Amino acid sequence: MTATPAAASSRSNPLPLAATLGALGVVYGDIGTSPLYALKEAADAAARGGALGPEAILGVVSLILWALILIISLKYALLILRADNRGEGGIVALLALLSARNAQPGTWRAQLLIVGLVGAALLYGDGAITPAISVLSAVEGLKVDAPSLAPAVVPLTIIILIGLFIVQKKGAGFIGNIFGPVMLGWFLTIGLLGIYGIARAPGVLAAVSPLYAFDFLIHQDFHTSFAIAGAAFLAVTGGEAMYADMGHFGRVPIRLAWFAVALPSLVLNYFGQAALLTTDPSARDHPFYQLAPDWLHYPMVAFATVATVIASQAIISGVFSLTQQSIQLGFLPRMHIKHTTSHSIGQIYVPLVNWLLAAATLGAVIGFETSDALAGAYGIAVSLLMAITTLLAALVAIQWGYPPVVVIAVNGFFLAIDCFFFAANSVKLIEGGWFPLLLAALVAFLMLTWRSGVKLVERARGKLRQPEEDLIETAVTRCHARLTGTAVFLASTPKGVPLALTEFVKHNHVLHQRVVLVTVLIEELPRIADEDRTEVIEVIEGITRVILHYGFMQYPTIFEGLQLACRQGKLPGIDLTDITYYIGRETIIPSPDVPGMWVWRETVFAFLQRNAERSAAFFGVPPRQVVEFGTEIEI
Repeated sequence: MTATPAAASSRSNPLPLAATLGALGVVYGDIGTSPLYALKEAADAAARGGALGPEAILGVVSLILWALILIISLKYALLILRADNRGEGGIVALLALLSARNAQPGTWRAQLLIVGLVGAALLYGDGAITPAISVLSAVEGLKVDAPSLAPAVVPLTIIILIGLFIVQKKGAGFIGNIFGPVMLGWFLTIGLLGIYGIARAPGVLAAVSPLYAFDFLIHQDFHTSFAIAGAAFLAVTGGEAMYADMGHFGRVPIRLAWFAVALPSLVLNYFGQAALLTTDPSARDHPFYQLAPDWLHYPMVAFATVATVIASQAIISGVFSLTQQSIQLGFLPRMHIKHTTSHSIGQIYVPLVNWLLAAATLGAVIGFETSDALAGAYGIAVSLLMAITTLLAALVAIQWGYPPVVVIAVNGFFLAIDCFFFAANSVKLIEGGWFPLLLAALVAFLMLTWRSGVKLVERARGKLRQPEEDLIETAVTRCHARLTGTAVFLASTPKGVPLALTEFVKHNHVLHQRVVLVTVLIEELPRIADEDRTEVIEVIEGITRVILHYGFMQYPTIFEGLQLACRQGKLPGIDLTDITYYIGRETIIPSPDVPGMWVWRETVFAFLQRNAERSAAFFGVPPRQVVEFGTEIEI
């Protein structure tokens, strides 16, 4: 896949040192802390299969190396990063590129939307497991020199995680500036430790050959091979952040940070751990920590804890960003979103998601208790997400005009690798893999229920909504009087009459001298420039329709949109401090007599709609200028 017209039009990303350094802290925090547990789990899996010897260690580290090369370096860094939506990446950006949001029911694009939403939901499962296993594996380093501290590991992990979720409301910006330098120090440290280990057994470098991985896997029984492959996959978890965070740093800084710093450091550390295990099999309990000299153990525990907190912060911020994008595109109900800084639109805090994620993460720590047990829950969601991303990227490539034969050959090769690792991780379903899948299934169900419910409500609105011609006739012939001032009515579509306006005229038989119908449209682009933001249509004298266009990465604020239209001279003579906003507030009535979803799903949708953020608050309407009209809608 090479650069496309869509990709070429993406906003240019400079190549400052700050962007590359920032990518190290945010993008590679998760995969950068994988050496804490990945090789250990793979070695344990080999030992359970009775195959832990020097040749087995070489096979395991070779498998990890080539997983990093094939999945992260080739597939993500060189292939998937090309499938951008005007510079933005991630599974929601892929769905927007494929125009799956507005697909007609029963079409392949509609089925694609379901697949994509499942992929997005998997990120929530990943977001709950990553902080748990990362911080827990770091704190477990205390047991290397002080086994008596083992009972304190879980309580200490819980304290650290609670503190992490509490500080989210302050935003990541106040500690974000240290992410890059700290993680640069982390990668350099683990790389040097790897060199220290390799120097004691340089023969381990023979595992650079992929034949060691292949030969090792085919000579094991089926269950052992799958268990080892599933454990080795832990070394690439977090790699999906390369694509998800592309819009924050740019394609080139992300690649540079990976190939220049992250990849060499990770490979050196994994080979250093493997060298240690070939000379001292008893180090299998904690090969990462035992790779360091004794005097460095406690400082490394502290350093690892800081690094895993940074990795956890990055995944939490990613979940907030995914939630905002999903709300904008209509996949989740409106939620309260707090912008934690005025100079960066990416710094947001979603309270409800934060505390639900905290509950899931703390539940994982308390329920599984050790990183070994959590390893069984980790990997299955990420491997499935990677497979879905590969599939969607292939469809984007075909849509952009690439030869299908080439796309199928290239993406099919990587999809086969993804499916192999997903199958390998599936054997861990009983051990704990059910946990992230259960979370993902719940989120996917809510997304699909909300999406279907919104369509049912819009269909019901369409039956109640007056055509524009009726509004014109009412304004000209039926209104007994005109009230002074300006009234703004929020409309869900750019056609027809808002139900709130219909109810207003029905009960009061009057209209304001100036009526503005405002519709917010979220486009399938990340951002819309100010000059393209506002569209003003004069219906008749005194009645104006305003359409505000926003990208799915932008926060839609009606007051600021109207301000922009006034500054552009499209709404002359309007004082925004002296207008009244009329907004419809709908009560959903599930009914078995109306075609739609099962009544129990409609009840779930009604609950979500009832507890969603109010339209006025979500769209930034001044609260003292709002009047709400209640309407009951049967679905």
